[in-house]
Amino acid sequence: MSSTSPSISLEDQLREAILAKPDAVLEDQHLMNALVAANERAMGSNVVDLRGIAMERMAARLDRLEDTHRSVIAAAYDNLAGTNLIHRAVLRLLEPQDFTAFLACLEQDMPEILRVDALALVLETSQPGGAEVERKSGSLKLAGPGFTESYAGQPGSQRSVTLRQTQSASTRVYGQKAEWIRSEACLMLDLGEGRLPGMLVMGSEDPHQFSPMQGSDLLAFFGGVFERSMRYWLS
Repeated sequence: MSSTSPSISLEDQLREAILAKPDAVLEDQHLMNALVAANERAMGSNVVDLRGIAMERMAARLDRLEDTHRSVIAAAYDNLAGTNLIHRAVLRLLEPQDFTAFLACLEQDMPEILRVDALALVLETSQPGGAEVERKSGSLKLAGPGFTESYAGQPGSQRSVTLRQTQSASTRVYGQKAEWIRSEACLMLDLGEGRLPGMLVMGSEDPHQFSPMQGSDLLAFFGGVFERSMRYWLS
């Protein structure tokens, strides 16, 4: 009798604990799985528990729904963070009082605000003397007619934004930073009637920062604001 009393005492304590807090058992996934497994063993191998199978399928579906929910929340957060970032960049773009300050903003402030490792403003021109102009700003690059469409790889396309990964970035655009660039965004700029087009290029060392699978609405909006600012400075 004495050898079984500890076992009986333990069972009584466990029973009392479960009766006191039944919700704790229902909320414990591992405990419920163990109880279901014990119930299936007690029924024998020739009995099929359809209710248990349905519960397993519902649990699997719930897990998938939770994963989807987490993915949606993460995407919404990233979109909100991206929107705030673009808003900051637009406000900073409107602050310069002259074109020299505008170029300084592009070179010094914009890469940090946009969280990119390199930024270049490419303007097409048919006039000589480009090297002298480029020396005035590390972010300004001059190129011949047709360069921007060729570089973005979209001749005749109506797309304003190209996102892609790269293994050999252009030294013509990025200079010494080219060897570190692994992804880039190319924003085509319409500078107005009678002017050759331009392009704003953002480069990142992160190969996943810019990808063709990503949305480009925010960058298209920023490009629209940027090209209007350029029209003002060029007028």
